[in-house]
Amino acid sequence: MINIFLLLVLVVFVVVYWRWQSIQTVIWAKKYQAQNLSHIDKQVLLKYMPIYRAMTDADRTALEKHIVWFLGEKRLLGRDGLKINRAMALIVAADACLLVLKQAWPLYPNVKEVLLYPSSYYVPQTNTDGAGLVNYHTSIRQGESWPGGTLVLSWHDVLEGNRLPGDGHNLVFHEFAHQLDQQTGQTNGTPQLKSKQEYADWGRVFARAYNNLKSHVAYQMPHVMHSYGATNEAEFFAVLTETFIEKPAQLKNYDPELYRLLICYFEFDPSDWQRG
Repeated sequence: MINIFLLLVLVVFVVVYWRWQSIQTVIWAKKYQAQNLSHIDKQVLLKYMPIYRAMTDADRTALEKHIVWFLGEKRLLGRDGLKINRAMALIVAADACLLVLKQAWPLYPNVKEVLLYPSSYYVPQTNTDGAGLVNYHTSIRQGESWPGGTLVLSWHDVLEGNRLPGDGHNLVFHEFAHQLDQQTGQTNGTPQLKSKQEYADWGRVFARAYNNLKSHVAYQMPHVMHSYGATNEAEFFAVLTETFIEKPAQLKNYDPELYRLLICYFEFDPSDWQRG
């Protein structure tokens, strides 16, 4: 009798293990499907997120559903005395969820928490030179994205990114793009794609565009993206994501093939939101 019971437990465990994603989706549907942003929530986004104002009705509705899920599943914690209110959480969640607008839950499966500082913050660092001497210094940062599932953001810079929606700079887009990059287990500028052909296309187009930016920066030639994107492939993808969403027309004119590659990956065209 005990053996039969243990067998049944084992069968249930195996079924739950293999079907956990489907089970979790059903749980989330029951938990969040009936929840919606309030009128006040939407007014906050309309005031502080110009892209939200310009989105199509269908995309805005999808974003709102993602925000509800994100706020229910991720922790947002204040640092250096910063107290996070509902409006602050909404803005961070909205920017983060915009990148994964067309994806299904779970969004950013590796992300556990977002740490929010009032403004730029200091980070102690150590470097070892060729002679083995260790140097201690402090750097000032606006944000970080850790592979372990923590993001760090400066609230001042989050607001600035939304205040100027066409300058190609958005801290939340940048740091959450790193999380998309890190979903493969590496941080190399190549996010998780769907097929071998997509990886082949990405490798070819991405490498060409990255090398072009490095050349343009080195020789002080015109370029659409911020020069920080020439730092390495990971930063190129993060800066490219900011540029794609905030400066779609300029990026499309600058590199149509690269622009098509990003539409294929993100599954939306931000030029649809460039309304008056």
